[in-house]
Amino acid sequence: MNTVETSDAAQPGCRVLLLPGWQNSDAEHWQSRWEARHGYERLQQHEWLHPLRGDWTARLQDTVLDSPRPIVLVAHSLGCILTAWWAAHAPQAALAKVRAALLVAPGDVERPDVHAQLSGWAPIALRRLPFASVLVGSHNDPYCSLARARHLAQAWGARWVDAGAAGHINSASGLGDWDAGHALLLDLMKETCHGNC
Repeated sequence: MNTVETSDAAQPGCRVLLLPGWQNSDAEHWQSRWEARHGYERLQQHEWLHPLRGDWTARLQDTVLDSPRPIVLVAHSLGCILTAWWAAHAPQAALAKVRAALLVAPGDVERPDVHAQLSGWAPIALRRLPFASVLVGSHNDPYCSLARARHLAQAWGARWVDAGAAGHINSASGLGDWDAGHALLLDLMKETCHGNC
């Protein structure tokens, strides 16, 4: 069934922008499922296999500045690192358009094995985010230790949510539509959009 189910929180007034990580989110990824089911938008990057931080940041910046509506970011993996870097360098006019961010399974690009594949993404911006945020981390994420994920949540001022042993919280985790994650998003939007979403 291809019917798009649009929740109240996704009605005109608020724009949910999905920020996939390295290599994009495949069809079984919860981000892709949310896009199909709820009508959320995916930020399309020009280069998914060899991402450049500057290019990805510029793309996000342009999209936010051009948006006629307030935005809620939903980031996974490298998308979380992008969100933090962009927020640390964006002008106030752009930052004011973002109401909140759901950050899921950040990839630790400062870890040697990850850095080797994504060398242009270190260091990670550790400035407190200027909008409400929730970070969901996993006990057995192969790209970020639990302690590191908690540290990032603290540095970014994000509310920590423990997903248990959920791997990288991606397609391989077998989450399907990941309804629990979507409930977190809806709660975050209710708390931050004040009727504007």
